[in-house]
Amino acid sequence: MIQLPSLSLYVHIPWCVRKCPYCDFNSHQAREGVPEQAYLEALLRDMDQEIDRLIQSHTLRPLTSIFFGGGTPSLMDPKAIAGVIDHARQHIGFSDDIEITLEANPGTVDSGKFTGLREAGVNRLSIGIQSFQPQHLHTLGRIHSSTEASEAIHKARQAGFDNLNLDLMFGLPNQTTEQALEDIHTAINLNPEHISWYQLTIEPNTEFYRHPPKLPEDDALWSMHQRGIETLMSAGYEQYEVSAYARPDRQARHNLNYWQFGDYIAVGAGAHGKSTHLEERSIRRYWKTRLPQHYLARLDHYRAGEEFIAEEDLPFEFLMNALRLKQGVDPALFEQRTGLPLECISSSLSELRERGLIHQSRLQCTEQGYLYLNEVLQHFM
Repeated sequence: MIQLPSLSLYVHIPWCVRKCPYCDFNSHQAREGVPEQAYLEALLRDMDQEIDRLIQSHTLRPLTSIFFGGGTPSLMDPKAIAGVIDHARQHIGFSDDIEITLEANPGTVDSGKFTGLREAGVNRLSIGIQSFQPQHLHTLGRIHSSTEASEAIHKARQAGFDNLNLDLMFGLPNQTTEQALEDIHTAINLNPEHISWYQLTIEPNTEFYRHPPKLPEDDALWSMHQRGIETLMSAGYEQYEVSAYARPDRQARHNLNYWQFGDYIAVGAGAHGKSTHLEERSIRRYWKTRLPQHYLARLDHYRAGEEFIAEEDLPFEFLMNALRLKQGVDPALFEQRTGLPLECISSSLSELRERGLIHQSRLQCTEQGYLYLNEVLQHFM
C-alpha cells in the first residue's frame, strides 16, 4: 500500500539583481525593485489554498523542511521571510527538528540581514558562490567579488548560523583543473557543513545557449570531477548525492526529501509541487503561474496546471531521484512511495545486477553504475 511520505514546503522568490548567463531557473531581473508586500500576501493566499487541499484529502501533516529558492531570496526583507515561516508554523505545523534553508547571494546580504534571517527562523543558508576567482565570476555574471563571498560566510557565522552550504561550479569557460581545485580548497578552508559542487551545463533559453562559451574538453572535465571528489572526501566531506557533499549528519534534509520521493507544497511564481493522495492511491505533480506579474494578478487560483503520474511512469520517477543518492534506498521504500510491488521492475533490476550496475540487496548503483547513471535509468523508462 502507498504510504504518506514526509512533507516539505518550497517557496520561490523569482527576482534577482541580474540574470546570470547560465541560469535557466524562473528568475527575473528586479529592475523596479521587489514588490515585497504584494508578493508576501500572494504567497500566503497561495499557501492557504494548498493547505485546504491537504485538509480535504486528509493528508496535512507537519513540515520537516522549508526551502526558500530563487531567484535571489536574500533580496527579500527578513520580515517578509518571517511572515511566510510564521504562517506555515501556525497553519501547517513543524516537526521538532525542522530545517529551514534560504538561498543567499553574497552581493545582497550584510550582517544585519543575516541576523534578521536567523531571528526569522531560518537555520540553514545556501550561499551561491560558484567560484572564488574574479575572471570566472565575471564570465558567470555574478554580482559579488571573491572577497565578498568569503565575508558573507564570516558574517553568517557571526549571525549564529551553524549550518551552511556553499554552491560551487566546475567546467567553467576556460577553467583549468588547477583553478577548479583551487576553488574547492578555498571553500574547504571556510569550513562549511555542506558543499554543492556541480558541473556547468548549457541549458536552452539562456545567454550561454544563444552565445556558447568555450568549455573545457571532456578529459579536463573528467580530471576536475575525479580530483575534486578526492579532495572533498579527503577533507571529510562525504558524497551522498551526485553533486552534494556533507560533513557527517549534515546532509540537506529538504533535498533528501526530494530524492526519497517525498511530498512538497509549492508556493510562489513558477514553483513545482508533489502530493500523494491515499484515497485515490495516486501521486500528482503541479506547478504555479510562472511570470511574477501574472502570479501577482491572481487572487483565487495560483496553480497553472497539474497532472497525475501514470502508474507506468512511477518506477522511473521514483528511481530517477532515489538512484542519485550514493547509498540508494531500501527496496521497501519503492513500494511505500509508489504503491507498486517491487516485482514490476524485477526484470530490469536482474539485468542491471548481472551487469554489475546495481547492488544485489538495495536500490543502489554500484560505483560503475553511478558513473553511468543515465544509462541505468533508461532501463526503467
